[in-house]
Amino acid sequence: MPEEYMNIYKTARRSAGLTQEAAAEQLGISVESVRAYETGQRVPANHMVARMVTCYNAQRLAVQHVSAHDELVAGIIPAIENRTLLESAVRLCNRLNRFSNNRSVERLLEIAEDDQIDEQERAEYDAIVSDLRALIQCGMELNLCECGE
Repeated sequence: MPEEYMNIYKTARRSAGLTQEAAAEQLGISVESVRAYETGQRVPANHMVARMVTCYNAQRLAVQHVSAHDELVAGIIPAIENRTLLESAVRLCNRLNRFSNNRSVERLLEIAEDDQIDEQERAEYDAIVSDLRALIQCGMELNLCECGE
């Protein structure tokens, strides 16, 4: 099965180079529990995922877990793509440059100066916020990139 279709918990464990038995021992749970998480029979509680993140050294797992299992969080956290260090850095820098070249900070301050967004400003404000969301996404992807540490 291709890696991108594999269960997120299984992918993180395998990336850490652990067997199910070794993971179970380090997590303080049964092999059956690890297996149930990895086959989708059970969803691990957040505290267990926090242990997995530490045990597997896999911050990305935390984002994947909450995005998949918490509707509120999924609507706030941007989709994080698995990118290389170079790709993540280039994407972030390109978006920062465009944001700066478009004078987006200055325009945001001008729009916010009267503490209101009028009809004429709405489209530009929404575009600036969209660009900021893209910057946040790029920053998170850079933070979570698997840089071969």
